Amino acid sequence: MSEAQKPLPYAGIRVIEFTHMVMGPTCGMLLGDLGAEVIKVEPVEGDNTRRLLGSGAGFFPTFNRNKKSIALDLKRPEGVEAALRLIATADIVSENFKPGTMKKLGLDYDSLKKLNPRLIYVSHKGFLPGPYDHRTALDEVVQMMGGLAYMTGRSGDPLRAGTSVNDIMGGMFGAIGAMAALRQRDLTGEGCEVQSALFENNIFLVAQHMMQFAATGRAADPMPSRISAWAVYDVFTVKDGEQIFLAAVSDKQWTIFCKAFGLEEMLADPRLKTNNDRVKARDWLLPILRSHLADRSAAELSAVFERNELPFAPISRPQDLFDDPHLSATGGLAPIRMNDGSISKVPLMPFTIGGERPGIRLQPPLIGEHTNALLKEVGYSDSDIEALKSLHITTGD
Repeated sequence: MSEAQKPLPYAGIRVIEFTHMVMGPTCGMLLGDLGAEVIKVEPVEGDNTRRLLGSGAGFFPTFNRNKKSIALDLKRPEGVEAALRLIATADIVSENFKPGTMKKLGLDYDSLKKLNPRLIYVSHKGFLPGPYDHRTALDEVVQMMGGLAYMTGRSGDPLRAGTSVNDIMGGMFGAIGAMAALRQRDLTGEGCEVQSALFENNIFLVAQHMMQFAATGRAADPMPSRISAWAVYDVFTVKDGEQIFLAAVSDKQWTIFCKAFGLEEMLADPRLKTNNDRVKARDWLLPILRSHLADRSAAELSAVFERNELPFAPISRPQDLFDDPHLSATGGLAPIRMNDGSISKVPLMPFTIGGERPGIRLQPPLIGEHTNALLKEVGYSDSDIEALKSLHITTGD
């Protein structure tokens, strides 16, 4: 069998997802990218995420590729019945609604496992069961209460991270849990419930700072005011006001850096002999380095650092990445249909399997794009479907 003919790892696995926003859709997207058939159950008017503005405008096309869409009114018993018929064919159900919502619909794990003991049920929440599980959580909420905003912002000015880190990673951990549950089902013949939560994900992210305190007895300073582990590890403002991140994180790299920029006298300075010595000297060392490099352009510095295999980075904006030469050359961006029907590019999963990035087999679906085919598959006739549409219980093609 050729590489092109090899099935994706989760081909043949069917996922029914009741999700919106970022966390739950990320889980389904990851499973879909890896070959699963992911069926997105949307309200008749469509997932509200399709209509978000501002920072949410790109959510739907980003996290809903490789999925089919069926539109059902779950507030009506006929809509729930159609959902139950689909679930009867599924390996995995994934949801990220408020606690109690799925139970009211009779679509919670305890209800569904009675119908299918082999079902794997992935629940994405704000908190794992405990004292906080009644709270409504958002990515920003858990970043604030989980120490991440404190570590990101300057002292006295907590700042959320610049992307939906907990939503995205929480969905990834939901998918990892589903993968583990599938393997466990192979061994036991039984499904189980998987739970993933924003708060616990955030705590996992800040664990290194918790353990820093455990190891040293000293609280971690916020990243902007932290004591760096390396002397040269900072953003430099250079010619024409451009900025660039430069680093030299070992004694060997420090030697290369000094020789590359005519700073040999610093190599002979006993105050700068080791990395720890240089860290202690940052207050007076960095102003010298900034002054020495200030008249060079970012492009010139990039060339010297790249030639000498030293770490560096331009300060890029997200929109700049559409034209990144590495992403373009490696196939890291793929055509995606936006909410208005236009075509853009979207990043693919950041890994390869057999040298290939999992690609896009299905564009983000239109509202109810697969309704007719999916309902017919679970026993509805054409007249049944038309009757459901006339009652506004379903819509789509």
